[in-house]
Order: sequence, then C-alpha cells, then structure tokens
Amino acid sequence: MQVTETLHQGLKHEFKVVLPMAELSAKLEAELNDLKGKVKINGFRPGKVPTSHMKRVYGRSVMAEVVQNAVNEANSKIVAEHGLRLALEPKVTFPEDQSEVEKVIAGEGDLAYAVAFEGLPKFEVGAFDDIVLSRQVAEVGEDDINETLARMGDQNRTYTLIEKKTHKAAKGDRVSVDFIGTMNGEAFEGGTGTDIDVVIGSNTFIPGFEEQLVGVKAGEKRKVSVKFPENYLEARLAGQAAEFDVTAKTISEAGELKMDDDFAKAYGFEDIAKMREAVKANMDGQFTGTAREKLKRALLDELDKRYSFELPDGLVEQEFANIWRQVETEQKNSGRSFADEDTTEEEARKEYRAIAERRVRLGLLLAEVGDKAAIKVTDDEVTQALVTRARQFPGQEKEVWEFYRKNPDRLAEIRAPVFEEKVVDHIISLAKVTDVKVTREDLFKQDEEVAEEKPAPKAKKKKAEKAE
Repeated sequence: MQVTETLHQGLKHEFKVVLPMAELSAKLEAELNDLKGKVKINGFRPGKVPTSHMKRVYGRSVMAEVVQNAVNEANSKIVAEHGLRLALEPKVTFPEDQSEVEKVIAGEGDLAYAVAFEGLPKFEVGAFDDIVLSRQVAEVGEDDINETLARMGDQNRTYTLIEKKTHKAAKGDRVSVDFIGTMNGEAFEGGTGTDIDVVIGSNTFIPGFEEQLVGVKAGEKRKVSVKFPENYLEARLAGQAAEFDVTAKTISEAGELKMDDDFAKAYGFEDIAKMREAVKANMDGQFTGTAREKLKRALLDELDKRYSFELPDGLVEQEFANIWRQVETEQKNSGRSFADEDTTEEEARKEYRAIAERRVRLGLLLAEVGDKAAIKVTDDEVTQALVTRARQFPGQEKEVWEFYRKNPDRLAEIRAPVFEEKVVDHIISLAKVTDVKVTREDLFKQDEEVAEEKPAPKAKKKKAEKAE
C-alpha cells in the first residue's frame, strides 16, 4: 500500500492511496478458497470447484467486496498512523474513468483512490471552578396554589343564564357571541365564530378583545378593534390589526366556586388538603425545572464565551442544513417570508450559521468534558428517557418503544440528551453557583435574547440554546 498525503489544512487531511493489484488478487484468492466449501455448483463435489471456475462465477462480486474491505482497512490504518479523531466518515473518491475501476474489479490493475478526512479539534478543557453562576429560586406560595386551584375550578365552573336584558356584562361573566373579523375591510380565514363563549377576564382571547365586551348587553352589537400578538401561533396573523363585528347573544353569571373537600374529590383527591399538597408538589417541580433550564442556559452562554477553537466544516454544514430545513418548512407552512420578518435570506443564513457554529462548538466541548470525566449513560437511564418519549405519543406508546428498540442509530437520539444533561450537571457541580431568590414572575420571564428550540424564520436577536 502506498499512501501520499496531498493536503493538510487545519482539520482537513487528504491522501492518495494505491493498493497493488497483487495484494488485491491475493485477497480475492483467499476469499474464493473460503467460499469453495460453502457453495454448491452443479457438476462439482463440495469443496472441489476449481478456483478458475469460482473466479468466473463469483469473481466480480467477491472482488467488489474485497476492494471495499481493502479500502476500509487502508483508511483505518491511515487514521491510526496519523492519530486522527474523525468528525465524520471519510470521503472516498474513486477514479472517474470507469475503465480503471473495471480493471481493478477484473483483477488487472492497481486500485488508486483519494480519501479525505476531517478530524476533531484538539483543545484544553481546563477547570470550571472560576465560573460564577446565579440560580434563580422561587418559592411556591399560598397565592400561587390558590391561583392554580381557581384556574382548575374555572374549567368546570357552572354558569347561570341571566334573563334580565338590561344586565351589563362584567368581569367574570360569560358572554356567548357571534363575530366576523376583518383586516383592511376584508374577512380573513379563521376570523368568524358562532356561539363562542367568552369569559371576561379569563385572558384566553386576543389581548383587548374581552375588555371591550365589558358593559355589553344581550342582543347588543359592538365593533372590537384588536392587534394580534407578535408571537401569535398563526404567523400570517401575527402583529396584524383586525376588527370584529361582535353580537352578544346571551350573558351568564358564574356560579360560586368553593375550594372545599367536594371540589377536591371531583379531581380524585381525598380532601382539599391533599389536593393542595399535590398542586404544591407539581408547582415545585415546575419551578425547579425552569430554574435548572435558565441555569443551564447561563452556563452554555459562559462556555460559549470562554472557548474558541477550529470547528470541523462538515459538522457545521450538517447542523446548518438541519436548521435551514426547519426554517424553510416553517416558512412554507406559515406563508411568511424573510421580508415579513424585516430581514433578508442572506442575513438569516449568517445568523443561523452562527447558531450552527455555537451548537457544534458546545457539543464538542461537552463531549470532551464528558469523556475526560468518564461520564456514562446507563441502560436504565436510556430506558427511562425512552419511556418519557413514548408517553409523548398517547395510544402509540408500544409502537414508539419498538421503533427505537429496533433502530439502535435512532436510539442514540434518546441517549445524547441524557449524556448532555449529565455533563452539564457535572460542570455546574464544579462551578460557583449562588442561589438568588426571585418572584414567580421573574422566574418565568423569558429573555428576548434566548433562542427557541426550533428556529423561526426571524433571524434577529436569536441565540442557540441547545448544545448539540
């Protein structure tokens, strides 16, 4: 085997490799001899088929396999001799002249090919004891529990129709309405509703809609002017101004809501005390989870500032391609363009490439930290994560479970986030973390600079939150 390095530029290495015909032919002979005792050919006793006949029958297919194995062995040897840690699979390029390839398959010529490798960067991890972080801590108060219970009660609250036509709707009343929405004088899809119940003060409709129904009487018509939120679920309506011609049909008064044992039993609890305990425990979990995510985000931001090293172009391109596919899919589904988001495709590509670079950088860093700390993901942890994933698909749990169990490559998608969380916890355990008491509102306040898990068409003011 002759190996010549033709390129060494940063993390990229390219080689020209020549595998002699004699070496390939010897391997072919060995494979054919091994195959003799395994095949049955009419006219020959088992194991007595002449090699020349075996070559005529199986030569091409066996040689193709020999060539593939020889290339794999040669590439592995190059990787070992040069001490490479590969970021991606090697890229092998065979001669463009098909006749040259045919000569190799026929055992009449040397095999010459080019192979390109892209390695992982080498960098020092260092210590983490000088990282200073603040963990927001909020306590679940009685008011929080009462608010949650009230919200649960509102979902099953009874209402009594108010017969008095002069009654003016007030906060807490339920108004049954018909409405027709328009934008610039034109009706729009999804803007029409019939017999829709609106509870004034529930904040379940577009901001400003409920407030403008205060004082309305049964049978009265009103024009309600609103503006859809910038982050409205339907992107085509986000930030748009609209008018609704509303007809109030009936008004109902909310029944009294009693937070007593009977209320608790309706939800399957022994009494109201047990229900309050369960609500508190659930909210404690939510508060802790949110605090953990914000702490992780702060840590990743700090690591992103601290580490700078060359990134494998292949990994960055792969991550960027994944992000860009999501962007294009969401644009197609929403009907919005980059112009609608006050940006251009060029600017968006630049922003999302920066996100891809950050994710690759942090992913490589966390992988290196985990390796040096000998962090492992146990089978039990993978199983628990898989159970959690399966529960996200009610009624299809068994199918999801079987899918991942039968596809080891996809099971890695379950293992990777578990590994990442364990590495993050490891780094946090080494950093200086101070608990800071905050209000519930501050804990759940979202920073505009935080990136969403899924990229949206808008590229401005977004940073990657995921490390991978």
